[in-house]
Amino acid sequence: MTEKKEGLLSPYRVLDLCDEKGLFCGKLMGDLGADVIKIEPPGGEAVRNKGPFYKDQVDPQKSLYWFSLNTSKRGITLDIAKPEGAEIFRRLVKTADFVIESFKPGYLAGLGLGYADLEKINPGVILVSITPFGQTGPYRDWKGPDMVLWALGAGPFIRTFDSPDRPPFRVSHHPQTYFHGGTEAVVGAMAALHHRANTGEGQQVDVSIQECVSWHPLGDYDLNKRVVKRGTMLLPLQVKVTHIWPCKDGHVMWRYTGGPAAKRHSTPLANWINQEGFGDDWFKNFDWENFSHFTTNQEVIDHMEDLTKKFFLTKTKAELMEGAIKYRIMLYPISTVADLLESPQLKYREFWTEVRHPELNDTIRYPGKWANNSATPPRISRRAPLIGEHNEEVYCGELGYSPEEMQTLKGAGVI
Repeated sequence: MTEKKEGLLSPYRVLDLCDEKGLFCGKLMGDLGADVIKIEPPGGEAVRNKGPFYKDQVDPQKSLYWFSLNTSKRGITLDIAKPEGAEIFRRLVKTADFVIESFKPGYLAGLGLGYADLEKINPGVILVSITPFGQTGPYRDWKGPDMVLWALGAGPFIRTFDSPDRPPFRVSHHPQTYFHGGTEAVVGAMAALHHRANTGEGQQVDVSIQECVSWHPLGDYDLNKRVVKRGTMLLPLQVKVTHIWPCKDGHVMWRYTGGPAAKRHSTPLANWINQEGFGDDWFKNFDWENFSHFTTNQEVIDHMEDLTKKFFLTKTKAELMEGAIKYRIMLYPISTVADLLESPQLKYREFWTEVRHPELNDTIRYPGKWANNSATPPRISRRAPLIGEHNEEVYCGELGYSPEEMQTLKGAGVI
């Protein structure tokens, strides 16, 4: 475990009440240096039971998923639904700059802990609310699993390069929409912090995850005045073209292009294919400068792609990358997770961070900083907290509770 050092948000404190939908927000703020206190219900957050688990040992204290979303946080247990718990939370709010939460709209207000209540305790507090559809509107009370948010955000409608006939599909089994929401919540929180610096006033930041993931399809229409369809993310083509190609040990990204761009796309690769003996007479004499996906029929596309596919399958990703650099071809390998772990570029920039887990007697490698601020780069300052790991530190050391009072609160299920 590394020691806490100064960061961009080191002067500020965050109370993190989020479930899975908002955990990434607190993680980013913690890695930026804020003192993030993750508040879990007694017994721990439900997401601790989500795998994968450390060495496949199913244990709420060994969830790798939990580890990844809760670095740089301290952790306490508290039931804010109990009157005693709500009162303790109000005491914590007095010294907090941010409260981040992902309860259903109106839940905190029902406990007397809504923004209108919190600003009376601390006029400068910023409440960041991360919900599937926001605090208002006809969908505000709907639940929003990742799949639902992708669907209602139009993401699956546009995501595939290969065929417009392919059904919509989910990006990954990880909740990418929640990561979008958490990231945008940090942006909203920082804007609110700037406003507070100018006015002294806090505010509530209302984050709709659906709105966060809707920017891609809507943004394309705003820029290009076209509705993106599956299989046409790059060009509104009438033919099916390949963008992801299999090779000897994986896949590469590549697309044939004609016109002036052929000199950087098609011609150098075609010359390489011909040098290696994979091109036929038709391919060797093909007029790349006058080639266009808009006027070429599918039969022509299929023939050139068949020759290319056979060539790619004789090369590894590294060999194709080396050739792309040598011949100045706009082709690039598709990295696997293993490739990322061994990437010389990421190693040079110290992207990967080794984090010590004393309770496991092990060190785990994490994705680290996403920006290289010259003075205060983001960094993982500590591993994710165990259940109630910092109860004594916060309740006794900061709020002044005695060990006896702690036992009473624990016995009553408050902490």
